[in-house]
Amino acid sequence: MVRFENVGLRYGMGEEILKDLTFSIEPHSFQFLTGPSGAGKTTLLRLMLLSLRPTRGLITLFNRDVTTMSKDEVTGLRRRIGVVFQDFRLLDHLTTYENVALPLRVKGRDEASYRSEVIELLRWVGLGERMHVLPPVLSGGEKQRAAIARALIVRPELLLADEPTGNVDPSLARRLLRLFIELHKSGTSVVIATHDLGLMDQFDGARRLVLGDRRLHIYD
Repeated sequence: MVRFENVGLRYGMGEEILKDLTFSIEPHSFQFLTGPSGAGKTTLLRLMLLSLRPTRGLITLFNRDVTTMSKDEVTGLRRRIGVVFQDFRLLDHLTTYENVALPLRVKGRDEASYRSEVIELLRWVGLGERMHVLPPVLSGGEKQRAAIARALIVRPELLLADEPTGNVDPSLARRLLRLFIELHKSGTSVVIATHDLGLMDQFDGARRLVLGDRRLHIYD
């Protein structure tokens, strides 16, 4: 699904911030990406999403060499990926419900075919009473849960989540992890970047990708 071969990244003429990354994300797999603050977890997720291009090395996404792809082809592949980043990227003029439903609208689905599905997911993430409010009214944790619901609603082939439980209480964090696990059981590959060791300990079957000293260490 994702393969990195000797990938490195630098900005300008500076020193590489990530170097010699060689690993793969297999279909139907679950992994935590961890490491100290500033190690480059978010940067690595953006490389997987193709919103950043490597300075060197080869990245293959869904068995396609990304260096040979056009912008339209890259856009098409990215639609198969669910993303939860810390900036949320909610549209302020749309309600919580409309933000979560937006990926389905873009796909051309009729609202009658997905309304109950969106409402059920919003209730699961604790936003059942907030579905008709606009994002500026939401708290940081509520915005985070809305972003998670929007990423999950399309049942992506690959989910990339950057600290998805960072702004919620431990009880809700466990509930969201169960949601990620259920998504994984349905066939989605999941990559969750987190520094929460307690969260990782709740899922023994996950592989751990540890960033340190600009390199990646893998623990199965």
